[in-house]
Amino acid sequence: MDGARATGAADSTKVVGLVIGALLVALAVLMLVPVLAEIVARSGDWQAFLSSAVVTGFVGGALMLANQTENRDLGHRATFFVTSFGWLSIGAFSALPFAFSQLDMNYTDAFFEAMSGVTTTGGTVMVGLDRAPPGILLWRSLLQWVGGIGIIVTAVAILPFLRVGGMQLFRTESTDKTEKVLPRPGQIAVAIGEVYLLLTLLCALAYIVGGMTPFDALNHAMTTVATAGFSTHDASFGYFENSFIHWTGTIFMISGAVPLALYVQTLRGAGEKIWDDPQVRGFITILAVVSVVMALWLAARGDYDFFQALTHTAFNVTSIVTTAGFTSDDYQLWGPFAGMAFFLLMFIGGCTGSTAGGMKVFRLQILAILFRTQVRQTLYPHVAQTLRYGERTVSREIVFSVALFVFVYLASMLVVALALAAFGLDFITALSSAVSAIANVGPGLGPIVGPAGNFATLPDGPKLILAFAMLLGRLELLTVLVMFSKDFWER
Repeated sequence: MDGARATGAADSTKVVGLVIGALLVALAVLMLVPVLAEIVARSGDWQAFLSSAVVTGFVGGALMLANQTENRDLGHRATFFVTSFGWLSIGAFSALPFAFSQLDMNYTDAFFEAMSGVTTTGGTVMVGLDRAPPGILLWRSLLQWVGGIGIIVTAVAILPFLRVGGMQLFRTESTDKTEKVLPRPGQIAVAIGEVYLLLTLLCALAYIVGGMTPFDALNHAMTTVATAGFSTHDASFGYFENSFIHWTGTIFMISGAVPLALYVQTLRGAGEKIWDDPQVRGFITILAVVSVVMALWLAARGDYDFFQALTHTAFNVTSIVTTAGFTSDDYQLWGPFAGMAFFLLMFIGGCTGSTAGGMKVFRLQILAILFRTQVRQTLYPHVAQTLRYGERTVSREIVFSVALFVFVYLASMLVVALALAAFGLDFITALSSAVSAIANVGPGLGPIVGPAGNFATLPDGPKLILAFAMLLGRLELLTVLVMFSKDFWER
């Protein structure tokens, strides 16, 4: 028995190495795209990408060759391992082009920028984006675009299987409904990828119609649909004083924050329609109500007329809730009410199965259902109360999993904020940076990391802590934290 168990563990280790190696080889191929951009633009940074591709491809190929095995089934523990270390490895090697480029970035800054990219967080340490080499700008956008589709696949295929944070609620949804439309998981992934690509192309076309250059339109389309936040300009969307572009961004950020599997079901005329999903209804309602209330607030202050106010509030509220992290204006100048509102909006997030980060709307809905059920149980103690989410009955296991996730989510933010404060960061910077990193929002609050600033002036220690926090939040916390437990390593 012990021998068989040891053989199984060895096979799992080989599969982990094989998968991570394959991911690095794919990443090396992706690095060749900015090489072409640099050559076309006659910029000198093509060598940085080519060198990075060679190093990444060599390591990835070596891992694949060294871990060939007949048994390619991942065990439960190995799935945690390959998910966490797969994302970490991609972030680590994605940093090489930044470190090798003419930007004069140390590896800590390069790793922060790369991790912010692949986790679609959007926080940056780069300044002078308007003058940055085109290959670097394209690489940042590509990282976020690939990270967006990567987290969708992770959320649809892996997290429900790992039963993390209530995600098992969507396990039966993906099998009972989606597989009736598309029988094989591979077909599901391809269909979601096709929708993702179509949304990106439509977004780019709309941006060009609105007046963006093709290069700006392509970069912003990738980071908009990925709800990611990297821009080709230091002023982000404030660079484009064009309401059409701002509303286009708002619409496509929303499109990226909706479960992409619902697009597949809707287009094929089977399963649940987009508006029938309780997550989507709750998500759109939050955006609409908060945007209108804040627009009325700004109009009453006399800052803008109502339509201008609604344009800015809809864009910035959508950006923060969907964790895109773009800005069209410094909303900290809108007064204390707006500042507090945006801080609270950082916690919400988009829908499960989308590119958005954050706590996710469905978890807040589960907690609201739990509260309402508990109130009824208090009033009518002898009547059995059933928790229902849409057409589904919510089990106690899911409620417990959601409640535990929310507790760990908030506790992790406090721990990260405390660690940042230990490096001398002030209260607002430490707390908002922690929330922003774990929620994958991008900008924080305050003069340093707020919408008008960035993370460039932070010491290396806080940057590394925040990079880890980004990964932690992107992978739903417990996927990473479980590996720090003694039980995980016991066979």
